[in-house]
Amino acid sequence: MVEETFSSSPALPSGIWGAGRRMLTVGLVLIIVATAFEMLAVAATMPATARELGGLAWYGWAFSAFMLANMVAATVAGPEADRRGVAVPFIAGTLLFVAGLLIAGLAPTMPSLIIGRAVQGLGSGIIGAVVYIIVGRGYEADARPRMLAIISSAWVVPGMVGPGLAGMITEHIGWRWVFLGLIPLPLVAALMALPSLQRLAPAQRSFDTHDYRTRSNEIRMALVLATGAAMTISGLGWLIAAPLAGIALIAPGIIIAVVALRYVLPPGTLRAAPGLPAVIATMGLLNLSFFGVDAFVPLTLTAIRGLSVVTAGLALTAATLTWTAGAWMQERLVRRHPPGSIAAAGLLVMLIGIGATTTTIAPVAPPLLCIATWGIAGCGIGLAYSALSLAMLQNAASGHEGRASSALQIAGQLGTALGAGVGGVIIGSGEQGQTVEAGRVALHFVLMSLLAGLAILTAHRVHAANRRD
Repeated sequence: MVEETFSSSPALPSGIWGAGRRMLTVGLVLIIVATAFEMLAVAATMPATARELGGLAWYGWAFSAFMLANMVAATVAGPEADRRGVAVPFIAGTLLFVAGLLIAGLAPTMPSLIIGRAVQGLGSGIIGAVVYIIVGRGYEADARPRMLAIISSAWVVPGMVGPGLAGMITEHIGWRWVFLGLIPLPLVAALMALPSLQRLAPAQRSFDTHDYRTRSNEIRMALVLATGAAMTISGLGWLIAAPLAGIALIAPGIIIAVVALRYVLPPGTLRAAPGLPAVIATMGLLNLSFFGVDAFVPLTLTAIRGLSVVTAGLALTAATLTWTAGAWMQERLVRRHPPGSIAAAGLLVMLIGIGATTTTIAPVAPPLLCIATWGIAGCGIGLAYSALSLAMLQNAASGHEGRASSALQIAGQLGTALGAGVGGVIIGSGEQGQTVEAGRVALHFVLMSLLAGLAILTAHRVHAANRRD
């Protein structure tokens, strides 16, 4: 058995704006704003980036590398925060994120930019995991809900202005400044939060051999999963130019990924067994299909429909706002309907949005219509994502909510990485990887629509098991 006790170090003054906690609160909000802005702004600026660096075939990797690294880092960050306290991983995550911004902003080629994105993903994954631990240890119980609400709200402003602002920076200054211009913000945030973080002692835990072995295996399997997914995505990219090399990467990559998935996800997830496994499987398909399209909406509007980067970014802004609206709708609907039914309805709305967005590729459709159609898709994922998160808590065994939450995050991050990676292969393989072809974009969007349809089927199995209401 593992015995756990928590530090009896003095608590910081009460309230999130108390004199001893004000800097911590502002620092946490700023670091979330910085990471949120970067995640939401990159899609808007990537068309210009790929055009200048000449790496359309690498386009999807700018998103996949970030998410795969994020997935691994989030797995490592929690145990390190228990062992060393929150200050060390928080600063490490901030420095990695800043280093990634610098590498990406100065990148001479697409592969070097992808390295920068991977380093950003490591930093963002650590920050994202540690922030919630900081809230748990640094704030009293009655202050935590308000702090969590503020952290969630920190995504709203980047969602509203991030894509448009990134487009304006790209058009008037250059895409590099979307990365370089952000560097001071996380550094200032870290300096503000550090004094308070140093006063938070690590959790005093005594680990037995089994506990260490379990954590080591979880981290190892996260690395194995990321490696298998990367091999699979890389192999898909080689299929046309060098089929044998592609198959040589895809076959072992799939095997490696499946073996890792069977360890890190609940039994039955790969076949969407009723209950929690179906929740996890649906979340993976949800992220795969939505973000598989989302990453390429600005590219479609700029390269095919001839819109400016700023205007194309409005579609992402619309989806962010309607995502929030969908989440609030879910809060009301769940009082009368089970989460699985709400998730299925949200997926259907998202599928309609993806289908309608696909039609805007055609020259006869008004290109600005995409802002409305992608907003529909955003509302759908807002409904489904929140409902699945609730269903996870209802279906998780008592005392294992943390493990279930981790599995939900891994499935979502992997789905996002695969969606962008597959899209990069399909769209980036036309005309020697230099030209965006409408037919290839449409093919990818249709494939994502089919996966969204499959997610609707798995969502109906979410509430098939006995739920913990």
